[in-house]
Amino acid sequence: MKVNFKLYASLGQYLPAGAEDHQIALDVAEGMSPAQLLELQGVPRAEVHLVLVNGVFIPPSQRDNPLMEGDQLAVWPAVAGG
Repeated sequence: MKVNFKLYASLGQYLPAGAEDHQIALDVAEGMSPAQLLELQGVPRAEVHLVLVNGVFIPPSQRDNPLMEGDQLAVWPAVAGG
């Protein structure tokens, strides 16, 4: 199935070749979860802060729920500032 995978800020380094504007369309296995996709792409779990699927916040307790065809997964790291 196809999903649109977006990584922002420092996480962008984990996008595969061919990504443009912080995103790429990926073919993934049916039933893959956001947590599984992030692991597959080598994104360290400790660096993941904000996860949205189709613009809806996904708390850590729900990141093992399966993605669906056409979903958009967007992920940001924690941002420090002052």
